[in-house]
Amino acid sequence: MSKTTRVALVTGASGGIGRAVARRLATEGMAVGVHYAGNRKAAEETVAAVEAAGGRALAVSGDVADEGAMADVFSAVEEAFGGIDVVVHTAGVMTLAPVAEFDLDAFDRLMRTNVRGAFVVAREAARRVREGGAVVTFSTSVTRLAFPGYAPYAASKGAVEAMTLVLAREMRGRDVTVNAVAPGPTATPLFLEGKDQETIDRLAAQPPLERLGTPEDIAETVAFLAGPGRWVNGQVLFVNGGIA
Repeated sequence: MSKTTRVALVTGASGGIGRAVARRLATEGMAVGVHYAGNRKAAEETVAAVEAAGGRALAVSGDVADEGAMADVFSAVEEAFGGIDVVVHTAGVMTLAPVAEFDLDAFDRLMRTNVRGAFVVAREAARRVREGGAVVTFSTSVTRLAFPGYAPYAASKGAVEAMTLVLAREMRGRDVTVNAVAPGPTATPLFLEGKDQETIDRLAAQPPLERLGTPEDIAETVAFLAGPGRWVNGQVLFVNGGIA
């Protein structure tokens, strides 16, 4: 590894947006820690795809809400590649139901992963990301669109936005940017699961560009924030084709 090689850790990189982000950052010459929670095979496929394109990657596993496990994940990436410059936290869960019908155990599980998990990862990033680096968290356009059934998920991402904006200011003097990306409807397994074709078509028709986003669309924005977008800091970027 060259001493000038930048290193990224992408949580939830075994599939969907996380996988697209890992592959995109690798094209920028970054070595990539490919984090996964349970799907080792999918994470290894992401690593293989990065390596097949000439990049370097390492699969690392841990529960994002477990501070010990995530400290080990960060340490493994640092040991393999010499440090960490970019942390992209895409890992999350989405459970949908109206407020009146939402199961409180499901609510607690969602908040543990989406809020506590985001905080644990942000805390490790704040301690470890090198000067000139970047932290990118993930929110959702649903915080503004207010789709029925999304209240707990949107609430969890609202918390992520708040943490992100505060952390950007707490990193003063470190030359580390901290931003959140808020995708709109994006064709990932997490988004498509449980939706009929009529619902998918209706959502795809809402943006002026008249299509769903792709994981690659979102990865382009992350690559900008992780690389040349040094003057963008403490912001929530809505990446949704103009839906709102």
